[in-house]
Amino acid sequence: QEQLVESGGGLVHLGGSLTLSCVASGFAFENALMSWYRQTPQKGRELVAQITASGASRKYGKSMEGRFTISRDNDKNTVNLQMNNLTPEDTAEYLCNAWGLGFDVWGQGTQVTVSS
Repeated sequence: QEQLVESGGGLVHLGGSLTLSCVASGFAFENALMSWYRQTPQKGRELVAQITASGASRKYGKSMEGRFTISRDNDKNTVNLQMNNLTPEDTAEYLCNAWGLGFDVWGQGTQVTVSS
């Protein structure tokens, strides 16, 4: 069964940091393009960060560049998102996605709330 399980969300103050983790199972993680998205009722869903299967290439959403870092460990089937200098605008549900040949898997999400 294809599955992604996120963890690491929570409440943090303005300027704080959090690291989100996503553990994959049931598919060929080493072949997957891995992404973090976030969604709110007001803004909908937006791409936060993405990393290629080998980890050689990364891209970030506009407001995340320079503050967020995505990384992966193909031996542990894990992708992480390090988030620094958080602001209330980063408050959202964060979801992990795995995309590859024959699969497109979403996690259940983890809530990040940034207080001012």
